[in-house]
Amino acid sequence: MLRLSKKSDYGLMAVNHLARHYGEGSFSARDIAAGYGIPVGLMAKVLQRLVRCGLLRSQHGSNGGYTLARPPEFISALDVIHAIDGPVMITACQTVRGECVQTPMCTVKEPLRKVNERIVNALSALSIAEINA
Repeated sequence: MLRLSKKSDYGLMAVNHLARHYGEGSFSARDIAAGYGIPVGLMAKVLQRLVRCGLLRSQHGSNGGYTLARPPEFISALDVIHAIDGPVMITACQTVRGECVQTPMCTVKEPLRKVNERIVNALSALSIAEINA
C-alpha cells in the first residue's frame, strides 16, 4: 500500500494551515497542533524539520512562531514530504547499500520506476496554494 507517514501528513497540514493564513503573522506549534488535535511535541518536531529544510521560518519571542519561508505557490507537496520522509520511493529497488539482489532478474523494476517517477512529478506539480484552492 502506498502511504505517507503520519509526520508527512502533519507536515502537509501545518504548511497548509500556514498557507491559508499567509501574510497574517506567525503561528506557534501549539496553535497549529491544537487546531488539528495533534500532540504539540510531535508538531514541534515536524515544524523544526521543515525549518531545517528551508520551507518554514521560525521566530522566537513573544510574537514568535512559524511562517512560510516563501509564498505557497512556490512550495510543493513533494517539498514537504521530502523534508519529512526523504525521497519518495514506492519500492526498495535502490537502497543505501546499492541495488536489490533481485535486480538482475527483476521484470517489474522499470515499470515501477516509471510509476514512481509519475508520482514524484504529480507531487512536485501540486503546490500548497493549489491544495487550498
